[in-house]
Amino acid sequence: MHCAAEGIHQYVDRRTGRVCTEKLFSDRAIRLIYCDLREKAPVLFRLCVSARMSSLLGWLNYDLPFGSGLTGAGKALRDLGVDLRECVQPPTYYKSLKRIFERQIRYWQYRPMPEDKNVVVAPADSRMLMGSLNPEHLFFVKDKFFTFEEILGRDKDKWLKRFQNGDFAMFRLTPEKYHYNHAPVSGKVLDIYEISGDYHCCNPGAVVETVTPFSKNKRVVTIIDTDVCGGTGCGVVAMIEVVALMIGRIDQAYSSKRYEKPMDVRPGMMLEKGQPKSLYRPGSSQDILLFEPGKVDFDPDIAENVRRSDVRSRYSMGFGQSLVETEVQVRMSIAKAAGEEKEAERTYFFPG
Repeated sequence: MHCAAEGIHQYVDRRTGRVCTEKLFSDRAIRLIYCDLREKAPVLFRLCVSARMSSLLGWLNYDLPFGSGLTGAGKALRDLGVDLRECVQPPTYYKSLKRIFERQIRYWQYRPMPEDKNVVVAPADSRMLMGSLNPEHLFFVKDKFFTFEEILGRDKDKWLKRFQNGDFAMFRLTPEKYHYNHAPVSGKVLDIYEISGDYHCCNPGAVVETVTPFSKNKRVVTIIDTDVCGGTGCGVVAMIEVVALMIGRIDQAYSSKRYEKPMDVRPGMMLEKGQPKSLYRPGSSQDILLFEPGKVDFDPDIAENVRRSDVRSRYSMGFGQSLVETEVQVRMSIAKAAGEEKEAERTYFFPG
């Protein structure tokens, strides 16, 4: 049987411009679940993506202590490519994979942020795709990663009207990444709610095999008004935090200064761009940002990377069009509030 999950997966490293081949964790196991069990044993497949199984797999993979003390921790840190210089805690703290994945970093030192108040920043260390919900745009991606009405909640008429024909950006956090999410914009929280769902994997092969997986998974939706005093000025923004296989939960833990005094995110709260907002516990996961029509212009290099034909992306092979990720770091610029003259009509250039 041919499986769309086969083949290598490449992305563009924004800092160097290099095309990199991703080492996909547990790729064979993911292929088995999504290419064989999904078709031949649907009941077992449903069990694999259930909350109970995800919790069990997470505990087995992340919570058990390393068997060889610091030696085991040191090997895991080296294998994952974790830079200990960035970490707040000392090396002796990392006695399990869970502690590694839930690590805190000196983002104020190692993840600088642009001073421009109208810049939208990446919410996580991640691999990013951008696209449009407007069928008239060249980078329109219909119902491939999520269904628009479903991702926000079909009963959320107010927000569905706001973001209809808008733009989106997706950020895939791979297992080795720093797993705090940071506020991508400054603004006032209008709404926050949780939608129950499954725990589908974020592996690119699994995403290609599953129809709109991100709108099927459990997720937290935060609606932020940036057109307020001190805001980023790009309209209303939806930040959607999506769980994945072996993610137990999403903890809201906003801190206005470093990681001090974390608090729940609630309506009426003012979020400051670049500050920690929440934590995935643990594993791989996905952030999605939704923007109102005409409110942002994505950074040109990211927009151009999406359509590159020289990069072997599983998304491109699975969906029949060029869809290439750009690796970004948290607090790095990814877009800017569009000027008034651009809100009526915007075009994006993509190289042939």
